Amino acid sequence: MVSQDEIGPAWLKPLLKANYFHTCTIHGDSNKSECNMYCLDCMGSNALCSYCLTNHKHHRLVQIRRSSYHNVVRVNEIQRYLDISCIQTYIINSAKIVFLNERPQPRPGKGVTNTCEICGRSLLDSFRFCSLGCKLNGIRRGDEELTFTLKARTNEYWDDESSTPKKKQRRDEKVTFGFRHLNIEEGDGDTYKSEEAAMMIYSMSPDTPPIYNHNNSNRRKGIPHRAPF
Repeated sequence: MVSQDEIGPAWLKPLLKANYFHTCTIHGDSNKSECNMYCLDCMGSNALCSYCLTNHKHHRLVQIRRSSYHNVVRVNEIQRYLDISCIQTYIINSAKIVFLNERPQPRPGKGVTNTCEICGRSLLDSFRFCSLGCKLNGIRRGDEELTFTLKARTNEYWDDESSTPKKKQRRDEKVTFGFRHLNIEEGDGDTYKSEEAAMMIYSMSPDTPPIYNHNNSNRRKGIPHRAPF
């Protein structure tokens, strides 16, 4: 039997099942009354609008966004509270995101060798799940390698959207290797970019040419002068 602590925090399941993008029943007559915020401390069944946030000033909040009729959350927001390893991420509108719930795909694309272990969504080879919900179901199956619990980070400075310290990233930038993003065509017509699909390009800079003095090369040999008798 998998314990609640191993499955994840108590707010995870309500977060995945909450109702989003409806008009707030309290502030429906106001602008920006669409409910797309979720409070991790209150764990309500419905999302909050921007006017509701005045009652949640000191609470943990995440903003839910939508892509192709699916709910998503930015990686730099959710990874503060969850370990999202093994879940494929995407870059949409210059932001790295992760999907909340499963997105079944009955017909994987041609040449696909890896799919989500829960819903069968086409994935890159380095991932196991397509969403937070699919990883949650993977943990419920009793997979001891999976967890949502964050590990302690001992490095001095970390980037919000990466598990790599920024100091290490800056050192790596000096190496003559680059990465090129590939477009991934999804079945619903959207184009995503995945960092995990990057191809490594090796670029070697030529050696610095020796300094050549053109003034000396154009100088003609003058008339020889003999020493005086």
